[in-house]
Amino acid sequence: MDTELQLIKAHMDDGAANSSNERINGANGEAMPVAAEGQRNVGNANCLQEVTVNNGEHVANGNPAATETDALVHVQTNGANGEAMHFDHAAGGQRNVGNTNSTRENGSVCRVKKELNEVVFWKVRLWMVIIVVLVLIPVVIVISLTVCSAIHKDVDDKFDSSLFKVPHYFNGSFQLPNQVFQEELLNLHSNISQTLAADLQNKMADLYRSSPALGRYFSKAEILAFRNGSVIAEYKLTFKLPEEQQDQLRNFTLSREMVYNVFRQFLYDQEPDESAESGPMYIEPVSLEMFSAR
Repeated sequence: MDTELQLIKAHMDDGAANSSNERINGANGEAMPVAAEGQRNVGNANCLQEVTVNNGEHVANGNPAATETDALVHVQTNGANGEAMHFDHAAGGQRNVGNTNSTRENGSVCRVKKELNEVVFWKVRLWMVIIVVLVLIPVVIVISLTVCSAIHKDVDDKFDSSLFKVPHYFNGSFQLPNQVFQEELLNLHSNISQTLAADLQNKMADLYRSSPALGRYFSKAEILAFRNGSVIAEYKLTFKLPEEQQDQLRNFTLSREMVYNVFRQFLYDQEPDESAESGPMYIEPVSLEMFSAR
């Protein structure tokens, strides 16, 4: 009995000693119960996770609230940093392109300046030669045109009017709508008739003498009569032809169509001036009539 009691007591003492050792080890960190060790492991894991997040390892925290906050902070930080880096790279690329273009332009300008300042011979530089050439080109053109115009002579301007002996006549009439008919106009020897006739003759002579094709052959213009119808003037044109070309000139240069068209074009070009000076001299173009006479 006593032996059994001693064994039981010894066993109890060993259990107490073990429990004491377990508690001591737990205090010293050498041995801990399973539950306490699990809690510490969870805490250490959370600490590791928080440290990992703070170091930018992007590891989620075991704590939901902390995980949400850390994730938002992490996304905002990374987003801000990413955009800044993107814009910095874009701006840097634009600056690099601009610097490259500026460098190329400066290089081109420097190369052109260098080429222009090259010495062609002695102290004459390339830019001097270019300026001299640009100045000389228009001067040479002007001088050439002047010399050519002075030397050149139109063959048609060379003619002897004394050789034009064969007369060629055209008769016709036209209307002066701005004139008021007077009985004195029926008499070609009256002052009013002679004045109006002289003005009309000068007008016709000027238009034919100024014609490049007909001017050399024109001899004179005459007013033969005036008649009523406002005032209708009858006229006669005289041209003189050289003997050797008279047939050709009658058929072409001095044909009725040519002489008539020159007169009619002149009348269409005139302005219907109603002033006291030139208004009465206006000739109605559609009233012009002409026919050839021998």
